[in-house]
Amino acid sequence: MKIKDGFVVCEVSGRIVVIATGEASKEFNGVVALNETGKFMWERLQKGCTREELVSGLLENYEATEEVVAKDVDKFLKIVQDAGFIE
Repeated sequence: MKIKDGFVVCEVSGRIVVIATGEASKEFNGVVALNETGKFMWERLQKGCTREELVSGLLENYEATEEVVAKDVDKFLKIVQDAGFIE
C-alpha cells in the first residue's frame, strides 16, 4: 500500500497534520490531524508498505500487544482507504 502523491505531513502550531498539494488538492482540500502513531504509519505508507510491516514496525517502537496494534493498524488503514489517500 502507498499514500497517493500530493499529500504532505507537516507541523502546524504544534500539531501534526496532513495537507494536500498540487493535483491532490483538487480532490481533497481539508486537513487531517495525526497523533504520533498516525504519523508513524503515514510516513511508512508514503514509502509503500504492507499491513504486516506496519504492525511489526509499531511493535518494535511502541509498548503494546500485537492484538492492540493490529486493531489500531486496521482502523487507520480503513480511514485512509475510505478517504481515498491510498493508491
